[in-house]
Amino acid sequence: MAFGGRGGIRPRRGTPADVLVVGLGNPGSEYDGTRHNVGFAVIDLLERRHNGRLKSGKERALVDEVHIGQKRVALAKPTTFMNLSGESVSPLVRRFGIEEASRLVIVHDELDLPTGIVRVKIGGGLAGHNGLRSIKAHLHDDAFVRVRIGVGKPPSKEGGADHVLKRVGKADREALDVAIEVAADAVELIVSDGPDSAMNRVNARAS
Repeated sequence: MAFGGRGGIRPRRGTPADVLVVGLGNPGSEYDGTRHNVGFAVIDLLERRHNGRLKSGKERALVDEVHIGQKRVALAKPTTFMNLSGESVSPLVRRFGIEEASRLVIVHDELDLPTGIVRVKIGGGLAGHNGLRSIKAHLHDDAFVRVRIGVGKPPSKEGGADHVLKRVGKADREALDVAIEVAADAVELIVSDGPDSAMNRVNARAS
């Protein structure tokens, strides 16, 4: 089965995007500023940097196309909830003609990284992230590129939901604001230089 799986969405007409960047999060103002929505924040920042404007699309997402350098880049924020992200990402992949996993970039929160640390990863495990799990289930592939934004571990396993869904304190807010900038830089590096080069440069940053 080809990357992106099968589905009833009609294929894209016109020029495909060079890269599709999807930030994960939950829709609704009550989730703004939470750890779980750092992926949305990165898309918003890229929109501002590249003079874009997200619009509602048929793929259950807010979507726009911008140019980063010479590359045509699709930016998206699913309007599904996090656990159903694949229901949006799969038709987005078809709409924008993404036929290789290396051209799909998912930006998401990561409990296994300390707060504020940003890392680029190509494929691999899902670390229990429900958004990534949904995307893999719909695409039948997990080789896509991830920009992982550390949000730190919750104080207890039972407190995971509260940890990612509550607004953060001042110290963590400052660290996450910096991380969002770094993650947007990482996306631009992936677009301009490729995932491997971006991974080498971003992951070499001091923790």
